[in-house]
Amino acid sequence: MDQTPARTAPAAHPAARPIGVGLALAALATVVWSGSFVTSRALHDTVPPVQHAFWRWIIAIAAVAPFAVRQTWRQRAVLRKHLRFLLLASLLGVTVYNTLVNQAGMTTTAGNMGMIMAASPVLMAVYERLGGTRLGARRVTGMLVACAGVLLLVGKGSFAMDFAVGDLWVIAAAFSFGSYSALLRRRPAEIQGLPFLFSTFVLGALMLLPAFVVSYVVQGGFEVTAGTVSPLLYVGVVSSAVAFFAWNKAISIIGAARAGVVYYLQPVCVALLSFAVLGEAMGWLQVLCMGLILGGVVLGAARTK
Repeated sequence: MDQTPARTAPAAHPAARPIGVGLALAALATVVWSGSFVTSRALHDTVPPVQHAFWRWIIAIAAVAPFAVRQTWRQRAVLRKHLRFLLLASLLGVTVYNTLVNQAGMTTTAGNMGMIMAASPVLMAVYERLGGTRLGARRVTGMLVACAGVLLLVGKGSFAMDFAVGDLWVIAAAFSFGSYSALLRRRPAEIQGLPFLFSTFVLGALMLLPAFVVSYVVQGGFEVTAGTVSPLLYVGVVSSAVAFFAWNKAISIIGAARAGVVYYLQPVCVALLSFAVLGEAMGWLQVLCMGLILGGVVLGAARTK
């Protein structure tokens, strides 16, 4: 009888599974956030931008609280110790970023918002390179290919940029989000994920409160209907609580630069959603540029052997 032991399949690379999980979490957050651009555009004439942002975070706080309050209370000393870091993260990722996106929705399309937001991965990569992280030729090439697709899409087939006022608001939002994502890599290890998420939501909402009061006094409130409440529940629970947790976890696993390459999928998701939900136009140029973006994402997010 042959006693030769059966050959076993070669063990998977130890980094393959964590990188795969990180990429999946980054993709989940990206797809979910794509819907928030559509809701920003859909609510532009019914809910003032600041009130949209404020109620989003109030809903997010309510959604996360049952799971996070106890851990946050246990970590209160650690959170006080790193309060400056938390305030900066809250300002960039909660108070400023989404408020600017909602403001942009007043004067530009959801498709444009998604496309221009794809500039934020470039900033993430620059921050990582300045921090000493070596990006690699494949990731840089993928980033450039995806970026070219975005620029062609915004420029309607050329690299000549013609920005509306809303587009400029989105550019500012892209810088805010890119800075927030890069900052996450410096999150103190002693701060756990849920307490970090919950505390940034609370601090960000508190910093937004004065602007909310001014908006309410000057512009008045909005009519509470299924058409306004349903989108707010989506952005509060799914786009905030779920997506921010997934994105923060993804960056802790694979870094901001690689997660940023996956974020290039957002223009594709937003274009498809805005076409399906809002009826925004999509032609051969959009399809071509989506191909470039997807190709760049596959190239740039692949694991280097």
